[in-house]
Amino acid sequence: MKAAVLVFPGSNCDRDLAVGFRAAGFEVSMVWHKDTGLPDGIDVVGIPGGFSYGDYLRCGAIAAKSPIMRAVAEFAGRGGHVLGICNGFQVLCETQLLPGVLMRNAGLKFVCRTEVLEVATTDSPFTSGYINGRSIAIPIAHHDGNYQIDEDGLATLRGEDRIAFTYGDNPNGSRADIAGVLSANRRILGLMPHPERAVDPSHATQDGSALFAGLAEALVTA
Repeated sequence: MKAAVLVFPGSNCDRDLAVGFRAAGFEVSMVWHKDTGLPDGIDVVGIPGGFSYGDYLRCGAIAAKSPIMRAVAEFAGRGGHVLGICNGFQVLCETQLLPGVLMRNAGLKFVCRTEVLEVATTDSPFTSGYINGRSIAIPIAHHDGNYQIDEDGLATLRGEDRIAFTYGDNPNGSRADIAGVLSANRRILGLMPHPERAVDPSHATQDGSALFAGLAEALVTA
């Protein structure tokens, strides 16, 4: 199995994401944002947290126009798996690979703590390693994590069971306590919490491991 982790000038969780993939058995390639193509044989693309250049305009807006994102969009269009975490979630929304927008936290403050999430669906490669409805502990660290979507969009997410995770104690004002959403084909996941910061035995929680392990299992058995 092969994973590509994108690197933008302000990425600060790219190595963490690579560690998360490697722990689940992936061979990882780091891909610079100005590259125009992905390595051959890639199974999943990871877009890490951090701060994309141009975030002063709107988080992820400039990064979404990077040369590599055209290749990511084409990869996704062919049914490829894509995981966007924190700033990566913002980039996926800006490229319209996922619906909705990420706005400033309702309290207008940066939040950084371990948050209790509820697994809202296990019907995806990314969430299949969890138990539906189970509470897990995953770190968050963001200023613009307030996920918003209109009524029709929310109804679609609910009707198609595309809400992946919800917050137990909403830290940012996200609509319907949404912490992560899936694409219509369930092969793209965007989430604001950081599962890659919850995989190592030295971490306060290892609840992120099931995301990477579940994805690996789904790819092997596909």
